[in-house]
Amino acid sequence: MPAQNTDWQRAVSWIGKNPLEQENAKRGAAVFQQSCAYCHGKNADGGSEAPNLIRSLLVRHDKNGDLIGPVIQEGRPDRGMPAIRLPADQATDVVAYLHALLSLSDSAGDSGPSSSYSLKLLLTGNAEQGKAFFNGKGGCAGCHSPQGDLAHIAAKYPPINLPARFLYPVGAPSIATITLPSGTVVQGSLVHLDAFSVSIVGPDGWYRSWPVDKVKVAIKDPLEKYHELITQYSNADLHNVFAYLESLQ
Repeated sequence: MPAQNTDWQRAVSWIGKNPLEQENAKRGAAVFQQSCAYCHGKNADGGSEAPNLIRSLLVRHDKNGDLIGPVIQEGRPDRGMPAIRLPADQATDVVAYLHALLSLSDSAGDSGPSSSYSLKLLLTGNAEQGKAFFNGKGGCAGCHSPQGDLAHIAAKYPPINLPARFLYPVGAPSIATITLPSGTVVQGSLVHLDAFSVSIVGPDGWYRSWPVDKVKVAIKDPLEKYHELITQYSNADLHNVFAYLESLQ
C-alpha cells in the first residue's frame, strides 16, 4: 500500500478509521500499484502520462464502479489510455481503493476538517444571481423552498460543508428492477451496480445478486436530477448558488 501523505494522516486522526485499511481497498491498492500507478501516480494523484484521479469528476461522480469500471475495462483510446482487462473482482477492488483515497482527500486539510474555515475565502459568488439560478435555470425551486426544507440551511451547516450538501446530497437509495431470464421481475433497494454485477436488498430483507449480462436492469434514482444538474453548473453558478444558500440564515 502506498504511504499516506501528511494531510491524509491528519484526516485519519479526525475521521477515526482509515478507509484504506478496509480489505477491499487494500487489495485494490495492490492492483492499482501494479496496473495503474505507472501513469496515474502511486497515490492516484497524477503523473506525466495521466491525470490526477482524486480530482477527476468521473471518479467523484462514480457510484459503485458504474463509471470507473467501464473505463478500466475499455480504456479511453482517444485519450491514449489502453484497456486494462482486469478480472471483475480486481476491478471492483480498484474502485474501492479510489473511493477510499477520495474520502481521505475530502477529509484532509492543514489540521483536519475545519468547521470554521474562513467564509471570506468561500463566499465569492453573487447571492441574487444564485437565487435567480435556483428559481430559474437550475429548477431547484421545483423541489426545494427557502421557507420549507431550506429554511435556515446556512445555520445548520458550516460554510466548508454546505457546498457538498447541495452538490452531493444523501437521500433514499436507488430502486432497481431486475428482470430475470424467466421473465420474473424482482425489485429492491440497489446495493451495488457495476459493469459486472448488480445487487439488491428486497422488501423481505434478503440480499440478492446477479451478473449484469444475465438479467435486465432498470434503475430509478431519486437523486437523478442532482446528477444531471452537476454536469450543467458553470463555475460561476456554483459560487452563486452557494452565496444564495449562505444568505438563508
